[in-house]
Amino acid sequence: MMRHRHKIVARHSQRGVTLVVGMIMLVLITLLVLASFHLGRNNLEIVGNAQQRNEALAAAQQTIEAAVDSPLLTSNPAAIFPTPCAGWTGNTQCYDVNADGTNDVVVQITPPPTCVKGQAIPLTSLSLTDPNDQACRTQVQQCFGQEGCASTNSSCANSLWDIRAVAQNLAPDGTSAASRGAVAVVNQGIAKRVRATEIAATCP
Repeated sequence: MMRHRHKIVARHSQRGVTLVVGMIMLVLITLLVLASFHLGRNNLEIVGNAQQRNEALAAAQQTIEAAVDSPLLTSNPAAIFPTPCAGWTGNTQCYDVNADGTNDVVVQITPPPTCVKGQAIPLTSLSLTDPNDQACRTQVQQCFGQEGCASTNSSCANSLWDIRAVAQNLAPDGTSAASRGAVAVVNQGIAKRVRATEIAATCP
């Protein structure tokens, strides 16, 4: 009789241990699922931020190229683009990167581009066969008002500009930058041939 009672107690103890082990396994599985979920979400955010940064960098580079092509770069560096973003200053461009009809990224040329150096091109450096050089073959006087002074410079000059573009996500209202999101800054030096008279007041 005593032996039968011991068997019953042992069976109840085994059932209790099995329940505890099962609960521990359930908790461990739950923790593993939660960890996998958070890891997947973090990876998704990292990929999304990287994509936004690449889009911002591309927009900043495109804006710099547009600034270089603008005829207002040398004459009015503070207002390069005739049609800036609505509600923004003259040195901004907006881009719809996901083609949904709404601008997503704003790029600001800030501070205004500065001419680092300007140098007149000598006539001897021009080529008679290059159409771009032929337009510069007009001789100019650069002797600071001295009459009869001869000059060997052409009417063109090489200029070196420093341009800095900052790209940010747009806020939903479209008139300000978003408080969160990727920010890309591109600082680039560019060389541009211009008329010598265009940089007389803007280049050292």
